[in-house]
Amino acid sequence: MPRATAPYGTWPSPIDAALVAATDGAPEYLGAVGDELWWTAPRPGEGGRRALLRLRPGEPGPATVLPPPWNVRSRVIEYGGRPWAGVPRDEGGPLVVFSHFGDQRLYAVEPDAPGGRAEPRPLTPVSGVGGGLRWCDPRPHPELGEVWGVMEDFTGPAPTDVRRLPVAVPLDGSAAEDRAALRELDGDRHRFVTTPRLSPDGRRAVWLAWDHPRMPWDGTELKIADAAPDGVLTGVRTLAGGADEAVAQAEWAPDGTLLAVTDRTGWWNLHTLDPATGRATALCPREEEFADALWHIGYRWFAPLADGTIAVLHGRGALRLGILDPATGELADAPGPWTEWSPALAVHGTRVTGIAAGPDRLHEIVRLDAATGHARVVAEAHHDAVDPAYYPLPERRTVAGPGGREIHAQLHPPRHPEVAGPEGEAPPYVIWAHGGPTSRAPLVLDLEIAYFTSRGIGVAEVNYGGSTGHGRAYRDRLRQAWGVVDVEDCAAVARALAAEGRCDPARLAIRGGSAGGWTTAASLVSPAAEGLYACGTIKYPVLDLAGWTGDETHDFESRYVESLIGPLAEVPERYRDRSPVHHADRLAVPFLLLQGLDDAVCPPAQAERLLAAVAARGTPVPHAYLAFPGEGHGFRRATTIRRALEAELALYAHAFGFERPDVPRLELRGQSLGPGRGEE
Repeated sequence: MPRATAPYGTWPSPIDAALVAATDGAPEYLGAVGDELWWTAPRPGEGGRRALLRLRPGEPGPATVLPPPWNVRSRVIEYGGRPWAGVPRDEGGPLVVFSHFGDQRLYAVEPDAPGGRAEPRPLTPVSGVGGGLRWCDPRPHPELGEVWGVMEDFTGPAPTDVRRLPVAVPLDGSAAEDRAALRELDGDRHRFVTTPRLSPDGRRAVWLAWDHPRMPWDGTELKIADAAPDGVLTGVRTLAGGADEAVAQAEWAPDGTLLAVTDRTGWWNLHTLDPATGRATALCPREEEFADALWHIGYRWFAPLADGTIAVLHGRGALRLGILDPATGELADAPGPWTEWSPALAVHGTRVTGIAAGPDRLHEIVRLDAATGHARVVAEAHHDAVDPAYYPLPERRTVAGPGGREIHAQLHPPRHPEVAGPEGEAPPYVIWAHGGPTSRAPLVLDLEIAYFTSRGIGVAEVNYGGSTGHGRAYRDRLRQAWGVVDVEDCAAVARALAAEGRCDPARLAIRGGSAGGWTTAASLVSPAAEGLYACGTIKYPVLDLAGWTGDETHDFESRYVESLIGPLAEVPERYRDRSPVHHADRLAVPFLLLQGLDDAVCPPAQAERLLAAVAARGTPVPHAYLAFPGEGHGFRRATTIRRALEAELALYAHAFGFERPDVPRLELRGQSLGPGRGEE
């Protein structure tokens, strides 16, 4: 049957904003507790909390361990880290320790225990100073009567009044009301740390550490210490890493071999390390990444198996699961349709389980039996809520940028099973700039993208210079060039699409959140992209570089801009020249600004500063500002996700010139929109 013809942007679609909101987020922090699997999962309809789930052998599906309002999520470095860990026990079922978002205390729960101990009990005290006490990356040691973890301790009211150190917490709850019962494993000699990992014989421990102004993808130190039978660590020293070498993960194999992923070759590759000398031997040297940026403490890109092999995530531009034989260097990839695996590997014997997705499926929990090579979904199975003919068919692209440099991108053309655009007409496209900026856009099914492509609007995700997945040299392109390279690379992809006839050059937009919000705003005021975009969607952005240092943002990124821009004391003019807030007079197209009012990373002051600059300019520019109480950095509540997405579509309807009567009305300051695009 021939397809109907309708203008791009007006196509009917079963993928509505409510469906996008209901499926937002993915399982995280998968772990094995004996032969059980545990993980956290999003609950947008329950205030955006993270639920803790448990899958026991032989059961048809997972059970939710803790009811609302329990929220298993850490705020350490604001982005959080692994918020739970558990150990099996011969009697009484597993013991699980977790961080509750509401008060950031560590709790212990024994869901199978008799006598009323199934209710969570606090292990750590509350602090009323600044952001209080926060915890992540717990590692229970029942043999010591302790759980080890990273403690984030605020010492004053400012977000940078903080110290972090590895700490042992008594499992008996004695520290819940007595902070003196906490035992520091090492002092606060470093600004950032991970939790020490004990060797199988209990005689050594290793962990990662780094300091301002470095970020963990710039340079980290692998620390090693001697461990006494009572868990006291002595002789702390640096074994590997440094200012220009980023160790992303370190663990002990069952036979006592020390394994670490380091980018000393320019690529994050897996090595063995001599615990005495630090001598490194590459196990599978490749120009591929075996890790990514350490945005969350506790990420796990490799996991040793009981038979001596190692489960690894590896690839260029994407991470797939493989089994590495360290004796031969042979690497065998897992079969199946999954093209992107999350850094949350769980092992039990020779079975490895991970969180995986693909271009045609959302994130699932997949188990690989390394002995047989068989892979299957064991939980969170993907189910198509709509006909998959409404999903885009993505394409990987490499585009030539300024000076001929390669730019990696992913195209999601419009797709609909029953409707096509007018003959001879190219569709509108939205350029998506990912956050980070030291991150990347994974090529997986995203119903937020399908929301637009199924309506006739294409999406191009740009992994601009500075993104991960393509080696250290590609990451380093953004050093002191933020607001230049990212803007130029997004513009190069947009212009390439227009030159190829893939998009209508008069109907291009750009959008992004966080660092992507910065790139979006910078693109709208940059001469490098002048006249290119018809509008932009700016979500919880950085807009004022000088403001986004020190105490206006959180401690983790408070000196990030020193590598992205340069030290403020040395190049103050660069901070002003590149900040969109100082170039509001160059804004010439409509924009939508979306902001969480509880955002501690990119606080509302950034957005409000731009709005004040726009109000002060002589000529009005159409814009809308939607602020969401209770939302932080990244939206989690279903109502917020739905409102923000529909407002974004309303902006494109206005800028691209099509009607969407089904979209709630939106007020653009300086210009009122018509039906379906006006005031609420």
